[in-house]
Amino acid sequence: MNDEKAKLAKQTVFSERLAVLRKNKAFIVGTSILVFWVLSAIFGKLIARYDQDFMDYDAINSPPSLKYWFGTDSNGRDVFSRVVIGSRVIIVISFLATLLGAFVGASLGLIAGYLKGKFDMVLMRILEAISAIPVIIIALLAVAAIGRSSSIITILIIGFIFTPNVARTVRAAVLGESELEYVAAARLRTEKTAHILFREVLPNVLPTLIVEFTVRLGYAIFAVATLSFLGAGLEAGSPDWGTQVADTWSLIFTNIWWPTLFPSLAIASVAVSINLISDALLEVFEL
Repeated sequence: MNDEKAKLAKQTVFSERLAVLRKNKAFIVGTSILVFWVLSAIFGKLIARYDQDFMDYDAINSPPSLKYWFGTDSNGRDVFSRVVIGSRVIIVISFLATLLGAFVGASLGLIAGYLKGKFDMVLMRILEAISAIPVIIIALLAVAAIGRSSSIITILIIGFIFTPNVARTVRAAVLGESELEYVAAARLRTEKTAHILFREVLPNVLPTLIVEFTVRLGYAIFAVATLSFLGAGLEAGSPDWGTQVADTWSLIFTNIWWPTLFPSLAIASVAVSINLISDALLEVFEL
């Protein structure tokens, strides 16, 4: 009976939070923008008006028009098509990198917060040392050591950098949960540590992890774009937004602003949408 009441109570709280989210304007706006870019990432080839590499030599650096909505770049390529198709690269890589960092960080945070003691102390000092190094420095060192940049390397680097922050956040939540009665009851039932961590504690710190995931996802968008801009992110020739900005920003001084402006606005819009969603989630979960 107590278990059934607890489940009903959790379902009620979840329904109430979902109802609040549906009325939250920031969440609605952020979700709408993000859904647009996710759909662009999935159906980019259908939305784009031209192939990403199609070159119109009669319309080089052409300003926005009815034919080319966002204008063309110095190679005569349609900026609108490249922005739409480029969304897949940055969104997929950012999501996978954040997912990797969240998974590893949450696992370490759960273990450290539950076991405490020397393991917790040593692990936290190591993670603090890693988080003190800027992501750009680690990325440049990794690319220099490996000798090339790629999507996989970018995902691993960003996931590696996000791990300490996620681990500390989850650990702080677990420290509070580990002292509650349901954890003590699980121990008395001689449940295995893995069961207690992932079946008992994790569901109760999941809201914290969700908020942290959305926050890191916003950072990942900027991180991927920055690495690509510096030439330490994706493969050369990739249509991602950071590479587009890197290839065209110097044209601004000749009053050719559109090849740089639109991918920059795309980066900003995704980052802002994710921040709106994370703020709304934080507000709801603190109710």
